[in-house]
Amino acid sequence: MIKVVCGIIYKNGKVFLCRRNPHKQLGGYWEFPGGKLELNENPETALKRELYEEISMFIKVLNHFATVIHKYDNFTIELTAYECKFIEADFNLTDHDKYEWIDINQIINKKLAPADIPIVKKLMRTN
Repeated sequence: MIKVVCGIIYKNGKVFLCRRNPHKQLGGYWEFPGGKLELNENPETALKRELYEEISMFIKVLNHFATVIHKYDNFTIELTAYECKFIEADFNLTDHDKYEWIDINQIINKKLAPADIPIVKKLMRTN
C-alpha cells in the first residue's frame, strides 16, 4: 500500500484544488495537492515538503481531517488529508497544469481523483 498525504488548504473561505498534468497518472483529474511519504517520514512533514516541491507553497498544518484507503486497478493508496492554512506560494506547478481556489460546495462538480471523493463528501457534510 502506498502512503499518500494531501492538504485541504483554506484561504478566504475557499479551498485550493489542483488538476493533474495530462501526461501524469490520473491526468486531468482534480485533487487536493500532496504526495507520497518517504520512508519513516512524518505525514505533516511530508505534506509541507510535497507542497513546497510541487507548488512552491507554504502552509500551516491545522489538523487531521480524514484517512481513506482506495484501490485503483494496479495499486492501493492510503490517503491522509489534513486541513491547512495557506501562508504563501509562488504557484510553480510541477505535477499539475492548473489550480483554483473554489467554494467547498462547488468542489463536487469537478472531475475528482477517485480517492479524493470521500474526503470531499465529508468536507461538504461538515461545512
